[in-house]
Amino acid sequence: MKNLSFMLPIKGSIINLSDVEDPGFSSGSMGPGIAIKPLEGKVYAPFDATISVLFATKHAIGLTGKNNDAELLIHIGIDTVNTKGEGFKTYVKQGDNIKKGDLLLEFDIDLLKKNGYDVTTPVIITNADKFSHISVKDEENSVIIKDDINTIIPSPPNNIVSSAKHAELSADERVAGEILANIGGKENIRSVEHCATRLRLILKDKTKINEKAIENIDGIKGQFFAAAQYQIILGTGFVNKVYAVIIRGSDSLSQSNNKDTAYADMTLLQKASRILGDIFVPIIPVLVATGLFMGLRGTLISLGVKFSPHFMLMSQILTDTAFAFLPALVTWSAMKKFGGTPVIGIVLGLMLVAPQLPNSYLVANGSSQPLMLNIFGASIPVIGYQGSVLPALILGIFASKLQLGLKKIIPDVLDLILTPFLTLFISMILGILIIGPVMHHIELFIFNAVRMFLELPYGIGGFVVGGLQQVIVVSGVHQIFNALEIELLSSTGKDMFNAIITGAVIAQGGAALAVAIRTKNPKKRSLYISSVIPAFLGITEPAIFGINLRFIKPFICGLAGGALSGMAASWMHLAGTGMGITVIPGTLLYMHQLPQYLLVNAIGLIVGFGLTIIFFKPEE
Repeated sequence: MKNLSFMLPIKGSIINLSDVEDPGFSSGSMGPGIAIKPLEGKVYAPFDATISVLFATKHAIGLTGKNNDAELLIHIGIDTVNTKGEGFKTYVKQGDNIKKGDLLLEFDIDLLKKNGYDVTTPVIITNADKFSHISVKDEENSVIIKDDINTIIPSPPNNIVSSAKHAELSADERVAGEILANIGGKENIRSVEHCATRLRLILKDKTKINEKAIENIDGIKGQFFAAAQYQIILGTGFVNKVYAVIIRGSDSLSQSNNKDTAYADMTLLQKASRILGDIFVPIIPVLVATGLFMGLRGTLISLGVKFSPHFMLMSQILTDTAFAFLPALVTWSAMKKFGGTPVIGIVLGLMLVAPQLPNSYLVANGSSQPLMLNIFGASIPVIGYQGSVLPALILGIFASKLQLGLKKIIPDVLDLILTPFLTLFISMILGILIIGPVMHHIELFIFNAVRMFLELPYGIGGFVVGGLQQVIVVSGVHQIFNALEIELLSSTGKDMFNAIITGAVIAQGGAALAVAIRTKNPKKRSLYISSVIPAFLGITEPAIFGINLRFIKPFICGLAGGALSGMAASWMHLAGTGMGITVIPGTLLYMHQLPQYLLVNAIGLIVGFGLTIIFFKPEE
């Protein structure tokens, strides 16, 4: 292997490449190099070469050395591709042969800075693997960029350091840089967000994705397309750090909104699932907490602990309030989602459960009667909607649309008074007299149909739901079940759906664990095990997309485990006191049926693991 030494192409101070505010360069994934803080806007040839690449925007130029075969990329500034050539002037064209010291191009430093661009200029050796030693010289110093004898070079004095220290990068910077290098860079990102485990990208040009390279990045547990997004599984906690690196220095990315961007590309079912998810997900944490409190209280009572009447009253306030005023939570979230004023949604929801209206639970058990209103000769029964979901959901959507429509026609000077008044008045009348009764009957029909299916004899309903639930997760429309679980909890006080799917979750974890055990490559085995752990905490995406779906058989074995565990849960009438958590964290929701819960999870784990061990062959 040869040595490479070249002159600094731009007059200025040298800084470490890892200090560049762009992970595509700072990660070293494009190759080792240096960065220059330019003192003047002139780029000179560092050695005899051919112009191999000259971008139409003139912001970057690639050279191929005539005598040394070096491939050098000089990228003037950060994100300067967006200038579309303004402030740049070239003296060469692609294919030209040049001599060392020739003036290649000029750029207007002051103009670039005035337009908000960082003029720090990375200089990258893109074929560094051909050289054992690389250095660059300015007028006073010689800076080592690569040295195979001593890969990690101690920092020299006066802040001139090696920029090829890939091993010194933090894991989040390295992974972020490698992701950007394999998706077409920041300029190919339309918007970016993240959830608990996944980086969610919407890209301008999907053909620029190098999926194979991304799969092989150390720290990435899988990647896939779902809900019009390119999603990369990184794991809890780590995804936040990688996301922060990617959006660093880019206001447009930090303020991007995946939901609006992706919505246009979704199917109708995906759109419905996304809307329901956006409305119900903000409510789930309080219902999870309520369910945990109920489970804890039930456990203590089953252990013989006796509480005073006052303590029981306080505990009931803690566990019952969220469900007593559930319509207010739903209308608040629906108003917020559709652009209305959230506080108006809260008031509308409270109107649906106003104490002046007969309580729906008391009406249902016959201890109270509906209030009969005579409207144009027709008697309309009016009740409260305690615990109802669908009436509040539709009313919240209607009220938000009504408010936005009123704002367009009411003069600004009257908007503060008239718009809230008319929104509340019209929505209340329609909500109590039309939307409420109609949606309540539809809700009862849907709920009873679903409940009958889940309670089919011999656990058939649980078998079907448990076997298909993770397929629905893969499709990206699983948020649609949030409304069902909330309805189950509000109507019965228990969530049988959660009991069915917990086995489906751990079954995928068991299948992934079997793959890890049968994998001989230590690095891959370690990666697979790190993807298995979240499944035992109720998060299956790393196991599914990082392992099971890649090999197909483990995913099918996991589905079989989910089906059998779901059948067992349904047959034993297992139901949790809350929603939103499964497997190990979900144990607190089943303290009243702990042996049955442990059995259901054991069935899912053993079947998923056992079938995968039998049928999966690593060499496939």
